Amino acid sequence: MNIDHHENFQHMIDESLAGGISAEREKSLRDHLHTCAPCQEYLSASNNVIAGLGGFSFEVDPSLNARVFASLRVRAQQVEAAQPRRRQWLLISLAAVVLTISGSVVDLRFGDLIASVFDIQRTQLQHGLLAFWIVPSLCVFLLFPLLPWLSKAGTRRQGRIV
Repeated sequence: MNIDHHENFQHMIDESLAGGISAEREKSLRDHLHTCAPCQEYLSASNNVIAGLGGFSFEVDPSLNARVFASLRVRAQQVEAAQPRRRQWLLISLAAVVLTISGSVVDLRFGDLIASVFDIQRTQLQHGLLAFWIVPSLCVFLLFPLLPWLSKAGTRRQGRIV
């Protein structure tokens, strides 16, 4: 038999011992094991290793668990304290709305006066206010309510990768 063929079946044996093999592949493995002594030996050795690990134990300082949990609790509290609260998000969004409205009011009430002081056309002033005041304020107003949700989604995604 081909050595690669044995390697494939040995991988299948490893997968079956870990519980991650389909019924179809398991049947193929069983059929192969009936006729292949090297793979039977590999299966037997793998079972012996797993059985040996079952009796493996070690002593741990009993206070270790308490220290680990205490450390995790402190870190969780630090992370939670560092996250902005819902009220902060609301205040930032409210400030953005106020800036957006005030930019519009400044343009409507004092646009002609400001344009004449800076010797520019009214449309240039309107474009400047729109580009540098109103649109950024509006973006902050729309973005800030989404940040907590985006932050949670990023944390969940990062947790799956690690």
